[in-house]
Amino acid sequence: MPESALILLIVIVILGLAFDFINGFHDTANAIATSVATRVLSPGQAVLMASVLNVVGALTGTAVATTVGKGIISPELATQELVIAALLAAITWNLITWWFGIPSSSSHALVFSIVGAGIAARGVDAIERDGVSKVLQGMVSSPLLGFLGALLLLIGLLWLVARWKPHRVTRIFGRAQIVSAAFMAYSHGHNDAQKTMGVITLALATYHGWSGDEWNVPLWVVLAAAAAMGLGTASGGWRIVKTMGLKVVELKPIDGFAAETAAATVIEVASRLGIPVSTTHVISSSIMGVGATRRASAVRWGVAGRIVTAWFVTIPACAGLGWLIFQTIDLFWG
Repeated sequence: MPESALILLIVIVILGLAFDFINGFHDTANAIATSVATRVLSPGQAVLMASVLNVVGALTGTAVATTVGKGIISPELATQELVIAALLAAITWNLITWWFGIPSSSSHALVFSIVGAGIAARGVDAIERDGVSKVLQGMVSSPLLGFLGALLLLIGLLWLVARWKPHRVTRIFGRAQIVSAAFMAYSHGHNDAQKTMGVITLALATYHGWSGDEWNVPLWVVLAAAAAMGLGTASGGWRIVKTMGLKVVELKPIDGFAAETAAATVIEVASRLGIPVSTTHVISSSIMGVGATRRASAVRWGVAGRIVTAWFVTIPACAGLGWLIFQTIDLFWG
């Protein structure tokens, strides 16, 4: 095996773990924004809990890694240059959206960066349409399920506690929200960390000549991705925490519990089914769902509209970045 191929593989592993680290601080808000906004946890407590449970979640499965690694482009058609281009595109987009405090999707950034780089490298026919379709279905359905789930759950909870005194509701759901925030952090790690596992395993497949039939995610890849996600989460993503927890809708502990429980459930089911969803999409939609139980004006739709706009910009932006970066690498490397 040429030395240059080994060097490229090492570069890919470093970039992949860098993406996971950035994903951790970019998506910290998904797991902690609501619990910080309701003052159930201090920022320090929330970040520590999210860091640990992101790691635990990352260690509990590889179904999403399989979808990302061999379901978007076949390992037989992938190249190391393609993987590098996709990672650079996704990292660039994550940093841009983090800087502006926009809770965009790291998941979709990575998937559609792979699509763009794959088209540049092998043409449109190289893209696995079933895998991309699975991602798009999750993109549409998961936010809707998060919104409706949080809406219905909060309506049921409000009916249940209708005769309770306000301080009792706050006390009980303040404690319950610690559990729901932990569930959210765990589900985030379970889904999001696996995307990097999939990309690094795809790079290993191109290096060793694996086919899709021989696909497996090595233990060291699982452990490394989990650690990178946890460290990234520990570093915090306060710009997006502010947007998610404080600008979309004013939250109380019962609201936070409903939003986190609904979102985490949707994400966990998707992870078990191997569907890479956007944890950002799901939790932000769930937060809007709890706001909608009051009145339309309770949700700050201007911020929500900004979030939704970012969702739809991510796909063409990352596909374009992936295509452009691959062409640039191919021009100078090829």
